[in-house]
Amino acid sequence: MNFEKVKDIIVDTISCEANEVTMEASLREDLGADSLSAVELIMALEDNFDIKISDEEMKEILTVGDLVNYIDSHVEQ
Repeated sequence: MNFEKVKDIIVDTISCEANEVTMEASLREDLGADSLSAVELIMALEDNFDIKISDEEMKEILTVGDLVNYIDSHVEQ
């Protein structure tokens, strides 16, 4: 699971507190991601994990858990 790495990237990109980042936390409501920070977050995740997240896929990612599960299923082990 890539939770710790994703958590670090979220904290750096969205500028939220690390203790707020849980698998259940909503990126928008709980962590305060707006459209600009969401784009920056996706770019940082794509760079760090060497993946591409489409706009359509991003619409389905609402929580930190959704994001971690997406990365876990798209990153070659």
